[in-house]
Amino acid sequence: MTTPPNKATYAAAGVDIQAGDDAVELIKAHAARATRPEVHGGVGGFAGLFSLKLDRWTEPVLASSTDGVGTKIMVAKAMDKHDTIGIDLVAMVADDLVVTGAEPLFLQDYIAVGKVVPARVADIVAGISEGCVQAGCALLGGETAEHPGMMAEDEYDISATGVGVVEAADVLGPERVRPGDVAIGLGSSGLHSNGYSLARKVLLEDARMPLDGHVEELGRTLGEELLEPTKVYARECLSLIAETNVRTFAHVTGGGLAANLARVMPKGLVAILERDSWTPQPVFGMIAQRGRIEPDEMERTFNMGVGMVAVIAAEDVDRALAVLTARHIPAWVLGDIRPTEESDSDRAVLRGDHPRF
Repeated sequence: MTTPPNKATYAAAGVDIQAGDDAVELIKAHAARATRPEVHGGVGGFAGLFSLKLDRWTEPVLASSTDGVGTKIMVAKAMDKHDTIGIDLVAMVADDLVVTGAEPLFLQDYIAVGKVVPARVADIVAGISEGCVQAGCALLGGETAEHPGMMAEDEYDISATGVGVVEAADVLGPERVRPGDVAIGLGSSGLHSNGYSLARKVLLEDARMPLDGHVEELGRTLGEELLEPTKVYARECLSLIAETNVRTFAHVTGGGLAANLARVMPKGLVAILERDSWTPQPVFGMIAQRGRIEPDEMERTFNMGVGMVAVIAAEDVDRALAVLTARHIPAWVLGDIRPTEESDSDRAVLRGDHPRF
């Protein structure tokens, strides 16, 4: 008589349903922090419910954005610190929404893991919750998916989709921009969530700098600098919309300052930006020096200290700067908008000498 094979189970195949349930219990308190009056129900349902009171708008337009964090997660993994990476995720999504003039309403996350470690999942969601609080939106739910055999047990990736709303007549964009408008720079908190593949190669692989090593020019460890959360600008941008004549915003992410601002410039106009109007943080110089990276490549890859740009009517510049200063956001006049007959590729131009690192 042959011995029957062991009975197969989902857990033996690598998916631990109990661990998933434990993770849900741990994240409930975090999710409860990130809510709004329009939310119906709590965590654990098949879908999130959000009441849209249409009488608040004449012609409401929904805005939607999906994004992730990229290889910054590898720094979080190396440091075994996972409670801030979710702030980066919310910033990438919510600040893309507010560029259109939309108020972020809610966000849903997706967490893919090699193995569910409830405490780690809870840390990730704690960061997402904090980011939603900063953005003023609700964390309406999400999904944690275990992928044994496809991802190593300690690997994970995160993404999210956010939804916002804006009155049709108030949608921001290139068609609102006028000659003589002023570009205001909003300071970044550091690298934010772009350029980490290059930053990791230069600092961690080539220069072999330890994440836990104190770096004099940074005033803290390299790991602390690299994990500095992305600034969430949503509330500040909404305040500018309420108090000044905002034409449009540009969220400075992949591609750098000029390329992202060019996306919201209409044909026939160009944004002339002055490099000497601000000084990039030391981390950018450290990457440029150790990697011997050309200035143009730095500006194409990193935000260089500018996380968001607001294009404002000239008469409202002083008010805009006052609003941002009151909210403790570094802000300055970055440049202005002028007519141009140049090609479409030159809708935003950085002028002046590159920073000397």
